[in-house]
Amino acid sequence: MTEIPAPVPAPAPVPVDRLHFALPPVHATAAEERAHRKQRLAAALRTFGRFGYEEGVSGHITARDPEHPDCYWANPFGAPFADLTASDLILVNGDGQVVYGDHHVNQAAFTVHAAVHRARPDVVAVAHTHSPHGRALAALGELLDPITQESCAFYQDHAVYDAYTGVVVDPEEGRRIAVALGTFKGLVLRNHGLLTVGSSVDAAAWWFIAMERCAQVQLAARAAGRPVLIDHRDAVATREQLGNDLVAWINYQPLWRRISRAEPELLS
Repeated sequence: MTEIPAPVPAPAPVPVDRLHFALPPVHATAAEERAHRKQRLAAALRTFGRFGYEEGVSGHITARDPEHPDCYWANPFGAPFADLTASDLILVNGDGQVVYGDHHVNQAAFTVHAAVHRARPDVVAVAHTHSPHGRALAALGELLDPITQESCAFYQDHAVYDAYTGVVVDPEEGRRIAVALGTFKGLVLRNHGLLTVGSSVDAAAWWFIAMERCAQVQLAARAAGRPVLIDHRDAVATREQLGNDLVAWINYQPLWRRISRAEPELLS
């Protein structure tokens, strides 16, 4: 008769104080914070490139400088997202003038970013690119519906800028876009695309990725039938759990680890 082996005792749980859980770092100096933001910005741009959010020379992610809050780090005009490193980034003042770096900035795109940064001193980073599903949603001029757990993060926390006047080069148009964004985390620019903001580069990047994916799911669900909406109370409760920038930062960390380990040269 085959003997039944004795059960192996379960290992003792690891003490809670020994579990590692990453949180946004705190930096001792502005120089350390600047280096951190630039590395995260380069990584986010490369990630956007991987995801197919790049469309020619369109698109920006910008990050406020920690020492000069009216200046913003940005990707150079015409530089491929997939090749960018932290040292490639340029520093641009609120008037769109390059104050550090050897490359031009996309003036049309930066008009919007500068206006949003001015209107939202709480915001560290702004993301706007011409992603496919974001543009499709923008062509409808509609908000994201609360039809999934992920889309509830944007419930009553994004808006539609219900106008299109061509390529944005007028500072007044940038200010109108900033007003439409208000205190929200995201904006659907009608016939244009998506824009998101965050208190860190990681948060702004995650909200853009999440908003793009939610747009994709919404378009697919509508093509297949009639999506069932999550009711108001549950949508609000879900947003309160999942809709803050710390949750966005945490959600973004697997993407950061993957790109920074696979392409460590981006940090230079």
